[in-house]
Amino acid sequence: MDNFFLSLSATLQVTAPVFIIVFLGVIFRRINWLDDHFVKIASALVFRVTLPTLVFLNISKTDLRESLDVEVLLYASAVTLIGFLFLLWLARQIIREKADRGVFIQGAFRGNQGVIGMALVANQFGEAGMPMASILLGCLIIIYNILSVIALSMSMPGRAEAGWRPILLDIVKNPLILSVVAAIPVSLLNIELPQVVLKTGEYFSGVTLPLALLCIGASLSLKALRASSVASWSATVMKLAILPVIMTFGAWALGWTGQTLGILFLYFASPTAAGSFVMVKAMGGNDKLAANIVALTTVGATLTITFGVFILHWLQLV
Repeated sequence: MDNFFLSLSATLQVTAPVFIIVFLGVIFRRINWLDDHFVKIASALVFRVTLPTLVFLNISKTDLRESLDVEVLLYASAVTLIGFLFLLWLARQIIREKADRGVFIQGAFRGNQGVIGMALVANQFGEAGMPMASILLGCLIIIYNILSVIALSMSMPGRAEAGWRPILLDIVKNPLILSVVAAIPVSLLNIELPQVVLKTGEYFSGVTLPLALLCIGASLSLKALRASSVASWSATVMKLAILPVIMTFGAWALGWTGQTLGILFLYFASPTAAGSFVMVKAMGGNDKLAANIVALTTVGATLTITFGVFILHWLQLV
C-alpha cells in the first residue's frame, strides 16, 4: 500500500501541474482574461522564439557524444512509421468518408511533444531529461510533417500538388528544426556561449511551457467536444491508449527503462498536436473533425497519461 501511495504522489507531481495550467487556460478564456488575439500572438511567439530557444539551450549545453542515443531515435522513428502504416489500413476499415481518412490518421499519430510532452519530461526528469527530449523532438517533427502530408494527400488527391510544396518548405524553415541544427555544432565543438546570451535565452525559455500550456487551454473548444464523431473517438482511442501501450511495451521489451522509457512513453502518449488542425484547414480537409480530435485527446490525456505514469512508477520502471 505504501508503494501505491508513493507511486500516486510521484505521478501527480509529474502530470498535475501541466494539466492544471491547461485547464486554467480554459477558465481564463471563459472569463475573457485571454482572447483569440492573445492566443494567436502568444502561440506564434512560443513556436518561433521561446520553444526553439529552449531546445537550442538544452542541446548546446549537452555533450552529444555521450547523450545522443541513435538507437532511441531509430526506434521512435520506426514505430511511428509502423503505426502510420497500420492506421492507413485501419482507416479504410472504419472510416466511411474517404476525405476523412487522412484527418483520422494524422490525429491518431501526431503528438504534441513540443509543448505537453516537453513539459511532462521537465516535471519528471528535470534538466537531465531535456537534451534527449529536445533531440527526439527535432527528429519526430520532420517525420510527423512528412507523414501528415502523405495521409492527407492520399485522402484528398486533388490537393496533393498544392499540399506538398508549402509543407516541405515549412519543414526546412521550421524554427524547432533550425534550433536543433544550430545547436548540434555548438555542442560537438564545445563552444561556450557568452553569459549574457545564456541568461537572455534562459529568460525566454523559462516562459515557454507555462505560456504554451495556457494557450492550449484557451484554444480548447467545448463545442468541438460535444460534436464528437466515430472518427474522432476512434482517433482518440488510438492516440491515447492503443499506440502508446504498444510502443512503450516494445521499448521495454528491448531493454529500456528509467529515463529513456519514461521519455518515450510521455512522447508517445501526448495528445494530438494543434498543428494538425492548421494543416488540415490549409489543405481543405475536414477541419471540424481535426478540431474534435485535438480537443478530445487533450482532455483525455489528463487521465491516460496520469494512469500510464502511475503504472510505470508502480512497476518501478522509471
